[in-house]
Amino acid sequence: MEALNTLAWPMGRLGEAIMVLARLRGWRLRGLEAPVYQEGLEQEGTEALGVWLEAAATWLGVEAEPVEVPYAEVESLVRRAGPALLRLPGLEKPGFLALLGSQGRRALLVGPDLAVHRITLAVLCTALCYAVEAPLMAEVAQVLAAVGVPRQRRARAQRAILDERLSAKRLGDCWVLRLPADASFWQLLRQAHMPRRLLGLLGAHTSQYVCWLLAWWLLGRGALQGHLESAWLVAWGLLLVTLIPLRLWSTWVQSRLTLGVGGLLKARLLASVLRLTPEEMRHQGAGQFLGQVLEAEAVEALALSGGMLGLLAGIELAMATVVLGTGAGGWLQGCLLLGWLGLTGALGWHYFQQRRSWTVARLAMTHALIEGMVGHRTRLAQESPNTWHAGEDQDLAAYHAMSHRLDRTAAWLTALIPRGWLCVGLLGLAPAVVAGRGTAATVAIGVGGILLAYAACQKFVTGLGHLAGAILAWHQVAPLFAAAERPQVMTPPAHAMPPGEPLGGASEPPLLEAHALVFHHRTRSAPVLQGCSLQIWAGDRLLLEGPSGGGKSTLASLLTGLRQPESGLLLLGGLDMPTLGPAGWRRRVVAAPQFHDNHVFAAPLAFNLLMGRRWPPHPEDLAAAETLCRALDLGPLLDRMPGGLWQMIGETGWQLSHGERSRLYIARALLQGAAMLILDESFAALDPATLHRVQQCVLAHAPTLLVIAHP
Repeated sequence: MEALNTLAWPMGRLGEAIMVLARLRGWRLRGLEAPVYQEGLEQEGTEALGVWLEAAATWLGVEAEPVEVPYAEVESLVRRAGPALLRLPGLEKPGFLALLGSQGRRALLVGPDLAVHRITLAVLCTALCYAVEAPLMAEVAQVLAAVGVPRQRRARAQRAILDERLSAKRLGDCWVLRLPADASFWQLLRQAHMPRRLLGLLGAHTSQYVCWLLAWWLLGRGALQGHLESAWLVAWGLLLVTLIPLRLWSTWVQSRLTLGVGGLLKARLLASVLRLTPEEMRHQGAGQFLGQVLEAEAVEALALSGGMLGLLAGIELAMATVVLGTGAGGWLQGCLLLGWLGLTGALGWHYFQQRRSWTVARLAMTHALIEGMVGHRTRLAQESPNTWHAGEDQDLAAYHAMSHRLDRTAAWLTALIPRGWLCVGLLGLAPAVVAGRGTAATVAIGVGGILLAYAACQKFVTGLGHLAGAILAWHQVAPLFAAAERPQVMTPPAHAMPPGEPLGGASEPPLLEAHALVFHHRTRSAPVLQGCSLQIWAGDRLLLEGPSGGGKSTLASLLTGLRQPESGLLLLGGLDMPTLGPAGWRRRVVAAPQFHDNHVFAAPLAFNLLMGRRWPPHPEDLAAAETLCRALDLGPLLDRMPGGLWQMIGETGWQLSHGERSRLYIARALLQGAAMLILDESFAALDPATLHRVQQCVLAHAPTLLVIAHP
């Protein structure tokens, strides 16, 4: 314990500890200076400290994710958590251990002296579990002594008893550091060890083909000499047996590589979607978004499968070139193979051009179809039935013609390239055979090289088709992928406080104030809001009424930070958005949007309630969620559902009525504990009796309330 105490970072240097861990990992940081710690923050509890740590990490360009694990999994956490910050219990002043990683049975800790120290995992786990183990140690020792357990076995017995007694205990105060999804994609790949896995895959496949060629060389050598010695047969069998673990290893590495890259791509696209503004999402339309989702799936599936096939084909073609060079045809056959690959590339480019035109037509038809389905009722009411399908037949005919040409080119690629190479390769070998320049062994080697190149050409053609589809899909997904790299305002750690904390000083300013706000929608020339000014004080209960299209929901999106005003000043507790940052702003002002802008996710009811608060939840979170649901008159729903709060709801689960969904959205907003709550037409679907009870609950729980409703 004494050694660990000297390695603990004081609270005032936590920002520096994050910087040191990130730099030792080779991460590129946004901030050049360590965030300044707020004195006395540790006295406000773990939640306040966690908010500051997450804001400090974000300010530097990394993420700090709080992690809780069961007592029995502490060692597993220490093995795989690095880099991470671990709070060390049992100190007079709170301190943190900077965990860089682990090597074997030792953990790598970075001390305040900036040196890397190696500590055994057992010592580190004992120190982390000290607070929960200490109250039981005397009792366990007394029990072991009373039953007469030998001293040499007491350590194992003590560990078994503690594991049983503390199995339900969860240990927290750990923050895992990692790169955010909007970081450089190459850095994300390095963090996930993808380049190392790719090199392992290359080595496994290369070793596999070398063993395969050696095995057949040994068998062919004996066959051509007219006799097979037992030693050569044993060597041949051993090489074939060696192929089994190499094949298993390459398949395992390939699956890990595919799943890892696919997961990173999904996380990046999700981060990109979260950066889109409401105007961008409305401007594209449902059809274009559906097309991008489909193309994103195509990028992952086709790029990874095509890339793997291309990789295998490249290794096989390189091996085939070497084999052909040592055969009877010499390097003439190798040059013929390279020339044939050039012809394949030209035909592949022609296929790519045709597929690009076909993809553009397909996406245009998809967009038109989805938009037509969305507006189907308007079409029925406003258009003549004679004009419903105007232009669709022509589009389908053109699409059918392009599909026919594309399929014909694909058939040429699939059939001509591999089989054509067989003819070309045999013609290249024929002069040497006719002239008698080669022996039986070199002729056999030449034929083997031709067959190896034939199999490689088959994989190469299939890989070309997949890569062409992936490249075209990437052209559609690239703008969405790049949206994650947009610069965003970061919350300075000095203003990263829990939602309930006041922002002002001794003389409190208005909770929220707006001065001369102006906002235009992209599709409208006239501003929807112009010269809008207001003041909202803590504890206010306000009702905002107005006609449809008057800008009520737009004002709510400005107040919650989803949209930015074109001009004017918007302050929260006397601070503007650049000072608080988007995350800090949205922690304090929460809204339940209109019904069509809100969603029930296919997940447990608890997740839908607590997704804006904390996940996974603590017992107190679940208790608060159930209490609030019953106060919102959702008690009968909880009693009917077999799983209670853990019942699956949404499209694939328990179906909620319109009124139940509205109350779910209200509960989701209230459970975030924000300083101000905005309800946008949230009471419209409730009957009078339920409305009265829900209003009383909202008034009792919302510190400051703004309700938007129709007159």
